[in-house]
Amino acid sequence: MSVETAREIRPAVQVWGGKFMTSPELAEVEREVGLAQRALYFRGRSAVLGDPPPAVVAELFGIFPRWIIDLVLPPATEAIGAAAAVSAYTEALARWSKTHLRASSLAELLPRLVEAADASGLALFAGWQQVAWPSDPVARIGHGLMVLREYRGGLHFAALRAVGLTVPEAAVADPEGGRGRLLRTAWSPDAADELIARARRRPDLDGRWRQAQALTDERMGELLEVLTKTERAQLVAALAALG
Repeated sequence: MSVETAREIRPAVQVWGGKFMTSPELAEVEREVGLAQRALYFRGRSAVLGDPPPAVVAELFGIFPRWIIDLVLPPATEAIGAAAAVSAYTEALARWSKTHLRASSLAELLPRLVEAADASGLALFAGWQQVAWPSDPVARIGHGLMVLREYRGGLHFAALRAVGLTVPEAAVADPEGGRGRLLRTAWSPDAADELIARARRRPDLDGRWRQAQALTDERMGELLEVLTKTERAQLVAALAALG
């Protein structure tokens, strides 16, 4: 079933759709366009929506404490326009893709999924859905993974709100998240510990998180129905081959 396929590909979409965001290739392009460290991630990812203020970007990205976006985004927005920021971000993605990926059926399957997806209510995905695809087949795979990750992320954020969880609370509940993930996303140790203690006082935390994951997989499964059963099997195999 498509829901089972959605569950199966979840780790690959999450991991490979976001690997370039902390890559040397991103840092390289960041230096080339004159931005401070980590600024291209915040500016480039959000610039598909123009020049959203830090308060809006903090809500869109979900996991980061507000202070880091207040610190990094305003000077980056002043330094580089939205169109140039998107171009720099996608250039970094293309360079990373050509280094770490290889040609496969994903170059055809991922665009079909992205183009068929309903973007209503999913602001970041809606912006990225409109960005032109690269012509290079390997770069298209990296681009497709990133945009499909934005789609799944938007669905998951909506599901979390539907079950009454915030994104940081979900990070606490996620077996692959927890304190380590919070610290990697600029939370101070004290703030992370306070959030964890508050979240863990909710007796239904883990159940709500699992419910949100199930809702997300159901919606992803509906999107996967645009592919045939054979194509879904090809998608699973090609994503598994990424490692």
